[in-house]
Amino acid sequence: MDALTPSNGRLTPDELREEVRRGRIDTVALALVDMQGRLKGKRYDAGHFVEKVVDGGSDLCAYALATDVDMRPLPGYALSSWDTGYGDLHLTPDPETVRVLPWWPGTALVHTNATLDGRPVAVAPRELLRRELGLLAERGLSARTGLETEFVLYEGSYELAAAGRAGLRPVTGRNRDLSLDHDDRTDTFLRALGSAMRGAGLPLEAAKTEAGPGQVEITFPYGEALTACDGHVLFKHAARHLGTRAGLAPSFMAVPAPGVGSGLHLHLSLWAGDEPVVPDAGGGLSATGRHAVAGLLTALPELAPLYAPNVNSYRRYVPESFAPTAFTWGHDNRTCAVRVVGRGKGLHLEIRLPGADANPYLALAAALAAIRHGLDHTLEPPPAVTGSAYGQDAPPVPAGLAEAVARFRAGALARKLLTDEVVDHYARAAEVELEALGAAAEADEVTDDEVRRWWEYA
Repeated sequence: MDALTPSNGRLTPDELREEVRRGRIDTVALALVDMQGRLKGKRYDAGHFVEKVVDGGSDLCAYALATDVDMRPLPGYALSSWDTGYGDLHLTPDPETVRVLPWWPGTALVHTNATLDGRPVAVAPRELLRRELGLLAERGLSARTGLETEFVLYEGSYELAAAGRAGLRPVTGRNRDLSLDHDDRTDTFLRALGSAMRGAGLPLEAAKTEAGPGQVEITFPYGEALTACDGHVLFKHAARHLGTRAGLAPSFMAVPAPGVGSGLHLHLSLWAGDEPVVPDAGGGLSATGRHAVAGLLTALPELAPLYAPNVNSYRRYVPESFAPTAFTWGHDNRTCAVRVVGRGKGLHLEIRLPGADANPYLALAAALAAIRHGLDHTLEPPPAVTGSAYGQDAPPVPAGLAEAVARFRAGALARKLLTDEVVDHYARAAEVELEALGAAAEADEVTDDEVRRWWEYA
């Protein structure tokens, strides 16, 4: 049997059919991204998939978009509940997203678009981002995105989380930020991860060790926004599978241990055709760029549950941590929530609020909705922060999830930008987190309950 070696990891539907005919693909995973940013769906026999599913789609219980991290059926969601009978969504394969998965030999995966009664499911993360990209296109603009994520490599299996924090051991014990003296296990893992992502047509831009023990940072090349998010969830899927095989457990918790914060930074540029519009002709920040920054600072305070969805998310926002504590902006300033960075035509915005636990589709949709608000109202930002943004007189980041969800649910701007349906759905998801953790949600430090709930699944 010939080895499957597509030139870029992607297959057209016709190429998929040919690979199945040749016996080089025997399984196709039909994937829906859930609220937590995980891949849900079914594995199909490849022959059945190309005969019945690739053109006609398939059905999946709508509760996949109305559960918590433990997949519990829960009340309070209009989309799916015991009162609705837990009916099905229809999943239509997106023909532009078929990729081979080198970490699952013989397997291809395809992302889907979800509909209910023939209409797009507004609360589906992928649909929410598609809507924002469409609204941006109505304004003659497109978005390009480069994601930058951090995570921590731990020794052993995910089962260790049952004992809470005490059982967790990072693969290294010291600050190895920017070090090129990688231990053998980290080096082997990063090589395997890089190879797998190249094979899927999603090459990494760079990898580095970070300041926290066992912490790693991965950056991805700039590209089309939806594709960037599709690639990111595949990256996390690969990291978990390859880590397990190597006796390691990568965790994308925002704060898996006190003093260790992992972010998901959104590098974002706006384009009119083939021209970037965040920089002006001289390479400084354009009027469009200023309006975008002002929109982010104005709207993101109401949208926090979309980029900081869990109790643990808010533990990142502490002074002198490289995570923001207030809604500020500055030029090449890593203490701000919005960093204007790059040179010349490469000048762009870096949104530093999302943690590694954020669903990238939701975080990016929130950012684009905020930018849209700034553009539509030609908002102007306050003066840029020079020096440390910690302690500045600026609106603070929410102190916790309870404050964030209260502001989100009551927010007139959030509802105007995202619709009542979306706000009510994701407000309920945040409330579920508060209910699940109970008193632990108010603790001063990372609790064992947080670790048990999110260490594997963030």
